[in-house]
Amino acid sequence: MRLSRLLALFGRALLRRCPNCGGRPIFDGWFRIRDRCPRCGLELQRGEEGYQVGAYMFNIVAAELVFAALFVGVLMATWPDPPWDLLLYGGMALMLVAPVVFYPFSKTIFLAFDLVFRPAERPPPPPG
Repeated sequence: MRLSRLLALFGRALLRRCPNCGGRPIFDGWFRIRDRCPRCGLELQRGEEGYQVGAYMFNIVAAELVFAALFVGVLMATWPDPPWDLLLYGGMALMLVAPVVFYPFSKTIFLAFDLVFRPAERPPPPPG
């Protein structure tokens, strides 16, 4: 797959659009993704057992990477006297909030990742 195609897939996914065509809206609210893209008809749920686990893993990894980066950044910026209470309680709050914030992005990014390895077949035209 060409680099420009990869960048397009992941760029559209980061914007919460259909990674395949850039169509939107593909979400009904923050947590609910539609069954199909309204523009190209791509099946967004992919309908396979265990498919959700990949999106969940992307979500957890993203939250942990942000936590680690902020933790190390605060630690380095305030050394030799880091604010341990801020790091403890702020870290706990971040690990509760970050997965909720990242959820729709993890769904679209995992869909883009899946499309790299299993390109979309030509779907039926969208209804309407």
